[in-house]
Amino acid sequence: MKEAHDNQNFIHFVDKIGYDIGQDMVKNIDVIFQKSFDFLPDFGMFIASYVVKHSFTRQTTAPSSIQDCICFFFKNVFHDESRNRKNKTRIIQEKPVVRVFPSTHTHISYFKKGSCRQIVSVFINATYLKSFLKEDAVQFQFLFDKDNIFLIEEIMTDDILRIVNDLATRKEPAILKDYHYKLKTLELLFYLFQSLSNRSQSVRQKLNEQDIRSIYKMRDQLVSSLQKPIPIAKLKQIAGMNELKMRKLFVQIFGMGIYDYFQHFRMKEAARLLREEGLSVSEAGYQMGFENLSHFSRVFAKHIGKTPKRYSTEL
Repeated sequence: MKEAHDNQNFIHFVDKIGYDIGQDMVKNIDVIFQKSFDFLPDFGMFIASYVVKHSFTRQTTAPSSIQDCICFFFKNVFHDESRNRKNKTRIIQEKPVVRVFPSTHTHISYFKKGSCRQIVSVFINATYLKSFLKEDAVQFQFLFDKDNIFLIEEIMTDDILRIVNDLATRKEPAILKDYHYKLKTLELLFYLFQSLSNRSQSVRQKLNEQDIRSIYKMRDQLVSSLQKPIPIAKLKQIAGMNELKMRKLFVQIFGMGIYDYFQHFRMKEAARLLREEGLSVSEAGYQMGFENLSHFSRVFAKHIGKTPKRYSTEL
């Protein structure tokens, strides 16, 4: 286990596990904070916070030192106070996301100038992971099909957020540091798999890059305006596919239907308005496009777990 605050230590670790981040990333990010460790050849993990100095793209791959690897990326899910350092550069905070994909899947990632990213990345050997799941592995068999290209994006849960923040921000123990971080990483995966277990066990289609890009393009448009849902006919046009395929692939990647996904992000934004902007329940409801506040309260309670009035009061 080691801790560092500069690009060289970050580069040293990714080189050690065979994770090719590319020269563009080396030149165009400013690493603010980093922790990393490895238990090769079973798994490795790094935590980093960095600011993008210049926009660039890169092809995301898996580390070569971990065979048959499954990648878990927890992005923008911990609070990094160091990003508030004295810096006149305008910082763009990106939305939280959890993504899971196999080592066989590569995709293009875009890094926007001025964006600040906090990331916890776990790279784990599929057989090693399966040994923990035991009889439950059958529920997640699609993860272990070597010929299957999959991409999963999961909603953040409170337990995932808590463990990620423990990993990133809590003071490390004076003794047994490696053991501590190994257990914490497995605990993080436990809560993620607990969340994944709620997904339907429908037949999964093999994905190709074009389908993935199309579904994400449609998703981005869907959540670009949370006051009013975009008609399905328009979403079909954006995705460039028929409605049945679009709905199936959306559920396969995001774990819920299009409308439920839209409502979830809508309620997350409503909660933010109550929490950070200090809006009243009625103001938050109206700003999110609800004319009936009783309906707003029911939808809010379904997705947040409590009514907006109670949520606001407990703040």
